[in-house]
Amino acid sequence: MWKFANPIRHRIEETKWPTAEEAARSLLYTPVKIGRLEARSRTWVPAMVPWRATEDGFVTQQNLDWYGRFAQGRPAVLVVEATGVRDIPSGPLLRIGDDRFIPGLKKLVEVVKEASGGETLLFIQIIDFLSVKRRPERAKYFQRFLQIREQHRRAVAEITGEADWSDEHKLRNFLLNASDEVVSAVLDEREREALDFGYRERVTDMHLQHIRELPRELPPIFAAAAERAREAGFDGVELHYAHAYTMAGFLSAQNNRADGYGGSRENRIRLPLEVYRAVRERVGTDYVVGLRFLADEVIAGGSRVEDARYYAVEFARAGFDFLSLSKGGKFEDAQQPKVGQAVYPYTGQSGYECMPTVLSDEAGPFGRSVPLVASIKRAVNDARFTTPVVATGGISTFAQAEEILRLAQADIVGMARQALADPDWFIKVKIGRGNEVRRCTYTNYCEALDQAHRPVTCKLWDRVNLDEPGIATVDDGRRRLEPPAWG
Repeated sequence: MWKFANPIRHRIEETKWPTAEEAARSLLYTPVKIGRLEARSRTWVPAMVPWRATEDGFVTQQNLDWYGRFAQGRPAVLVVEATGVRDIPSGPLLRIGDDRFIPGLKKLVEVVKEASGGETLLFIQIIDFLSVKRRPERAKYFQRFLQIREQHRRAVAEITGEADWSDEHKLRNFLLNASDEVVSAVLDEREREALDFGYRERVTDMHLQHIRELPRELPPIFAAAAERAREAGFDGVELHYAHAYTMAGFLSAQNNRADGYGGSRENRIRLPLEVYRAVRERVGTDYVVGLRFLADEVIAGGSRVEDARYYAVEFARAGFDFLSLSKGGKFEDAQQPKVGQAVYPYTGQSGYECMPTVLSDEAGPFGRSVPLVASIKRAVNDARFTTPVVATGGISTFAQAEEILRLAQADIVGMARQALADPDWFIKVKIGRGNEVRRCTYTNYCEALDQAHRPVTCKLWDRVNLDEPGIATVDDGRRRLEPPAWG
């Protein structure tokens, strides 16, 4: 994980929790309209990937237990993890790319509704992603993966002074045993990246037919996924336009496609709006459709808050029912993975900004993205739209959340890592027992598990009461998969 050169260790500060009467009078526990629905409060659990589905993308008992446990805390809104809209292999992540996934998703909805007593609205985040390969062994890359082209032969001839490199086997062996300096001189930037990080597709790879066809293919794919979400009983869908994935690639200022879907802001937002319109046409005007996108990409040449303000206004104008903001989490500045592992988009500075830790700069990790969110909300409101805006990132106390709402920096407050640390935060604070909240320490223990594609837990509870009858565990019983019951 990326770190500041001279980080400051911030402490988890003491806070004053409200009485039940104070919570009842608060902004946080007032209702808010989201499309045609009303959330009972302004509390929100953003999507987190727990790595609990089957390898084929089906809901498991562990998924049901995970979301049921969050629902017991009675957040107003709970967003199910990024769920793939295509029916393609993606490891133990949920999918919604075929009707055969609907029964399991229906069961998940039933579990959440029962566990929350019907108090929690359940949305599902739907996502598309492009191909990302593992970092290859050097020999495998040069012997199998590198596509030999004439420019490689010319470059090697110039370096060696030997004219004839028509023998491909000879050329591959030369590159395999060449110095890094020679390899860098022969390979182009994308080839060197494929060697050092693993091959990764981009929305700008217009030489690939399936990439060129994305504007035609994605709207009906997202629309079909949203229709399945509605059939399964979800209260709404959240379109995933953030971080390192396909739709974020179209919004990025790095998107220079020349087919009308890249270049200017107006062109970059074109496909995201077409996807929305296709979804809306399929699910109707009475169904909640929102999105998650970036307030700042935090990469060189990427989109900044000025872009996000423009996007937010256009998304509100189009009719999205909520706008949920995140930050960073990109491939472009990710750290080099080990051989045999895939690059992880939360290891560079942009990844840090997505999930900041207590090792930070002077600004600290708490509510670090809120000023950007506030700027985006002002732009939406100044354009005379009232679309609710969700702020997330390093928010863990009632005082933080209430101030964000009081200053009109956001309309809804989301807590991911804090909700993971204590899913009962929302009900504990509401009934005046906030002093019993298990406070997140923002060390990103959970994020490290996610990076390793292991079931995500929290260090504050995963070794507690391991002898409790009937609990699910991993790592030969060394970690429990859900927090202990409260009370």
